[in-house]
Amino acid sequence: MTFRPASLLAAAVLLFSAMSLLIAGVHDMVGEPGKAVHLTRAEILLADGGTPSRPPTTLDGGSPTGAWRPIGLPYAEPMVPVDRTVPAMASGYPATTWIRLSAPDLAAGSGPMALYGARIDTDGPYAIYVNGRLVDWKQRQGRPWNGLFTPLWVVLDQDANGAPPTDILIRLDHAPTTPVALSSLWLGPEPALNLRHRVRQLLQRELPMALNSAFLAVGVFALVVWFRRRHDTGYLLFFGLAAISFAAHLHFYLDVPITSDWFAWLTINALFWLIVILHLFLRMLHGRPLTLLTGAVVGVTSILTLLTLPMVGVLPVLPSTPVIVPRIYAVALVMAATVSVVGVACAWRRFPEARLLAAALAICTVLGQTDWMMHNHVLSPEGWFLGAYTNAVTFAMCGTVLYRRYIAAIAEVERVNASLAERLRAREAELEVSHQRLREAERRRTISEERQRLMQDMHDGVGASLISAIRSVEKGAVDDTKVSQILKGCLDDLKLAIDSMEPVDADLLLLLASLRYRLEPRLEGSGIALVWNVQDLPTLEWLDPSSALHILRILQEGIANILHHAQASRIRLDTMPDTQGDAPGVRVTIEDDGRGFDAEATVSSPSGRGLRNQQRRAQALGGMVAWNSGPSGTRFSLWLPLNRDMPVTAG
Repeated sequence: MTFRPASLLAAAVLLFSAMSLLIAGVHDMVGEPGKAVHLTRAEILLADGGTPSRPPTTLDGGSPTGAWRPIGLPYAEPMVPVDRTVPAMASGYPATTWIRLSAPDLAAGSGPMALYGARIDTDGPYAIYVNGRLVDWKQRQGRPWNGLFTPLWVVLDQDANGAPPTDILIRLDHAPTTPVALSSLWLGPEPALNLRHRVRQLLQRELPMALNSAFLAVGVFALVVWFRRRHDTGYLLFFGLAAISFAAHLHFYLDVPITSDWFAWLTINALFWLIVILHLFLRMLHGRPLTLLTGAVVGVTSILTLLTLPMVGVLPVLPSTPVIVPRIYAVALVMAATVSVVGVACAWRRFPEARLLAAALAICTVLGQTDWMMHNHVLSPEGWFLGAYTNAVTFAMCGTVLYRRYIAAIAEVERVNASLAERLRAREAELEVSHQRLREAERRRTISEERQRLMQDMHDGVGASLISAIRSVEKGAVDDTKVSQILKGCLDDLKLAIDSMEPVDADLLLLLASLRYRLEPRLEGSGIALVWNVQDLPTLEWLDPSSALHILRILQEGIANILHHAQASRIRLDTMPDTQGDAPGVRVTIEDDGRGFDAEATVSSPSGRGLRNQQRRAQALGGMVAWNSGPSGTRFSLWLPLNRDMPVTAG
């Protein structure tokens, strides 16, 4: 399943709209707060500062005196021009604003009472007194601190006499250049207001914290991937995006004591560097260098980073960062809008991923405008800082880009695998055709070699015997008995040639059995006894038809010599394993009880052609033959190796 950029953008807009409706109507959805009362009328008094390190626990003198004026809640003072001569955080805070509310008579219930408000906006500490007694005190350190995003929630302890709360006094200490703001308040039983407080806490702090943490975790994973793929800077940019986004939104949920100026410097400048990273990400995706815009964005961000350093007296160019937060947001909005517009223009037609990120940056710019209006008191203090959800938009769009790339990578792998499979099938078909051709060529070569072997064997064996017989008959030098013997020998040669073609499965004993089957009738007709004494032998892996014919010819020649010359009455054939030197092998021996002969002289004489043929055939097999002859008989032996490297050709 694939997603088009337009549909993803529409889904993001729909999600944003649903989120806005949820946030806008959250107080209506949680239901009526039961017996709680909504405090919307109050009085305000501006007095001199000089706040002690800790406010007194009771107001013995009652409320401060002065010109109180009525106001309506929620209340937000307009922004004033920045005064460079007054630091944002001065000892004792030069200004204090008092807000007084009168609560209607509430019957004391069985449970505790609670005071709830969406927001208190001040850059210094605040204290809340109920019936002249201090019930809450927060030592805030600067306007960008999480007090802007943490709802007011105070569970009230009843007085010793059980009197319900009737008079509420709030003291806000701040710099003269920092206006204060206060949302409307709710007073009532703690169970009736707890759901309203929890929803505000969840949507303004806890949910952004979870989204930022998830974004950072994925960014760390991208950093680990980048260490293995240094050439792909997209993973490093994604990590930078996640880390800087996390730093830029720390003020939404961080609750540890960090010095105000440095904390504000970190969060505000992280916002600018976040825009820089997004611009670099967009530039990487659409491939346009945008040298001027890149230089402008990086230059403005670097200059602001240096000028806003909280080092009063060292670099006193701008006032402290908390004072200029509302103004500096305007610069960030202009930069973000410029980067998003240029990114959309560069990527509109050719780069869908860049369109997604440019659209995400545009949505984040819109969300950031609400924060700018909240900081400048354009919107009611009961509004929402939607900038907390810019990380969710960026995370969603970057996750969409990663998802698209992941799906595209899987599709590419599947396409490559399919292509490889198709090429493999084509190659297999080609190999099958080639293999068939090779088999056919091998078959023809084998037939040709076998034909040549048979022709040579017929020429050397049967053919030579027949030619000798024909010449003898033509000359009248032989009688019928001699001719019969010659023809019988020719028939034996022919049978041996046929037997050599039978499969013997590398078993020498099967080959010897076929020899015995062919020669035993001839021996019986000659009156010679045959003693067959064989034992199991190891297989000869090299025993093929050519080698088998050599062995049969060697043994046939040995038995023929006994029949023709030895005048023996008994022949004994033995087999045994035998090692010749270091080479393992087998030995076949043939013994007779006839008259002996001089083997060396016979081999070297013209009449010893048969013995020489035996030697030649044995050498072709890698073996050897030997004769041991005496007056009491002759012992012929054939030694064959178990392993042989070179193939044997018929001869």
